[in-house]
Amino acid sequence: MTLNKDWFTEICPESGSAFSLKLKEKLHEEQTPFQHIEIYETEHFGTLMVIDGFIMLSDYDNFFYHEMMSHPALFTHPGPEQVLIIGGGDCGTLREVLRHPEVKRVVQVEIDERVTRLAERYFPELCEANDDPRAELRFADGIQWVKEAPPGSIDLIIVDSTDPIGPAEGLFSAPFYAACHRALGEDGMVVHQSESPLIHQTLIREMRKAMRSAGFCQLQTIHFPQPVYPSGWWSATMAGKNAPLDRFREEASRNKPFPTRYYNCEIHKASLAIPEFWKGEW
Repeated sequence: MTLNKDWFTEICPESGSAFSLKLKEKLHEEQTPFQHIEIYETEHFGTLMVIDGFIMLSDYDNFFYHEMMSHPALFTHPGPEQVLIIGGGDCGTLREVLRHPEVKRVVQVEIDERVTRLAERYFPELCEANDDPRAELRFADGIQWVKEAPPGSIDLIIVDSTDPIGPAEGLFSAPFYAACHRALGEDGMVVHQSESPLIHQTLIREMRKAMRSAGFCQLQTIHFPQPVYPSGWWSATMAGKNAPLDRFREEASRNKPFPTRYYNCEIHKASLAIPEFWKGEW
């Protein structure tokens, strides 16, 4: 929601708060068959993508989200080779996943092709791995894709979705998690962005309940900073079929053969810590 032509402001009614970014200019605006997309150039946060009035990413701080949506799960799984990304149209998570040499194939299923085409134009650094021979970009319904996936064919599912409204609403449901459970291998995992651990605790509880009801016996919610999202504090919830999620391949993480801006072995450990007010909640 924009209140002033010089500023973009997103209001978060559930917390009675708002976040604003000073703008230089609007670069693009369009209504796709699925959602309304705006691209701005800001004074200090670089290029900004907004979908249906909600900030999706900025040049300045997207690395927090993309690194934490990918590396903790990939270093937790004992041998991730087959990865499915649901959503993730800006391709930043895809880029991070493909940094892992053990990954053999990544299928990204984004419902709105325009998100990816605009990312290629306005966020080219996020799309630099799109031509990797291990990557397959599909523009389709991710829920249906998971339903049709062969049983046990996927090691890791990353749900890089928007908020649970519009096209993304069904991604936060028990039937979707049950389909993920069926599609995953014996050590399979799903990781799903789970909103603000300060503002959206009810949502996180409901997600975890739905994951358990779908058959996942291992759950772990991790947390990390994300300045442009409500409260500036974000989370991702991992659900595993068998492998414990509170441990990870520390040596591999510590000796990762690629650069990151935020993620490292110690950050991974820290993200697993449970704040006092969470205890008993999950």
